[in-house]
Amino acid sequence: MSGWPGPPKGGSENSPGCSAAEPWECLAPQAAPEGRPNGLRILFLGIGNGTSGHRCAALQRLGHDVTLVSPYAFLPRGRVFRYWTFHTGAAFLERYIQRHILKAAGASQFDLVWVDNGELIGASLVRRLKRRYGTVVNYNVDDPFSPNYGARFRLYRQAIPEYSLVAVVRDVNVAEAKAAGAKSVLCVYRSADEIAHRPRDLSPDDWRRWASDVLFVGTWFPERGPFLAELIERGVPLAIYGDRWQKAKEWPALQPHWRGPGLYNDDDYARAIQCAKISLGLLSKGNRDLHTTRSLEIPSLGGLFCAERTPDHLRLYKEGEEAVFWSGAQECAEKCFALLACADKRSRIARAGRNRCLANQTLNEPALKTIIEAASGPEKSEPHS
Repeated sequence: MSGWPGPPKGGSENSPGCSAAEPWECLAPQAAPEGRPNGLRILFLGIGNGTSGHRCAALQRLGHDVTLVSPYAFLPRGRVFRYWTFHTGAAFLERYIQRHILKAAGASQFDLVWVDNGELIGASLVRRLKRRYGTVVNYNVDDPFSPNYGARFRLYRQAIPEYSLVAVVRDVNVAEAKAAGAKSVLCVYRSADEIAHRPRDLSPDDWRRWASDVLFVGTWFPERGPFLAELIERGVPLAIYGDRWQKAKEWPALQPHWRGPGLYNDDDYARAIQCAKISLGLLSKGNRDLHTTRSLEIPSLGGLFCAERTPDHLRLYKEGEEAVFWSGAQECAEKCFALLACADKRSRIARAGRNRCLANQTLNEPALKTIIEAASGPEKSEPHS
């Protein structure tokens, strides 16, 4: 993993201030931190909630004047359009979206355009934004080169050569982006958010509602059903929050352990992690993940992170001291039982994991600062008058 801070050598949903309710949302700029010059004027093309909203708010906290435009807000709501954009790569919608984004931007002046995800942003729009504003950056935490997505990222892949900088979160995506014509590629770790993923003060009611022994928060994927079902079969006291689990063929075994749909409210998500004795981090094999946002969010919230042993995880945390890793369901179950039997060890690992997360600076503000600095270096594009 190349790029920004990363781990020190030797170690290895709604967001405040950002809203996608309207297609054009001008966010009141925050004052730059004391002793720092005023920030950039940034046009942020992305949704205003979830991790995208966290990044939007983090840019503000860095002292930038951020204006949010959600490309998705220009599309009709409903399953039909979601299905169409996902399976066709927004076929026949590129010019429509481009027209509305340029109209929303109007005569405003920006120093940089941040495209978050970019599945609806085509090459023509990126070229026009570069002519107007100079530097256009793309940041995508998905795996847009994975065949699992089919045509979904068609526009993204076509636009890659036009971006000033493409930021990705997998080593494998670096060569793929360059092969697609990217001028500059930066690989970074995903990041937790300083505000959304800070520990909360917990009340007795919070503990009664959210307490669990072994927790998994996440969406169903085909490989996850058999894994969690085997944990249950081995007696692991599991609690599951997430969407689409009813599609799992293992649903009869999983259903008694399913507590509800995905936790998209930052406070609910935080309290569920904090009230769990152990929090599992499962990868998406289709996305070729070696770490996920959970890999940073769980330790940032003070939770005990228990995940698959991968090169990324081993670089991020010291095994057995800052996080717990396994290579299969049997080892995972054994690790869970050992941890459940020792509260002091759980507390010690969770505390060390949070300290390591902070030391690694796998947080939004340093991550975004590094990306912007990389995009604004000597090769920075200048707007055309």
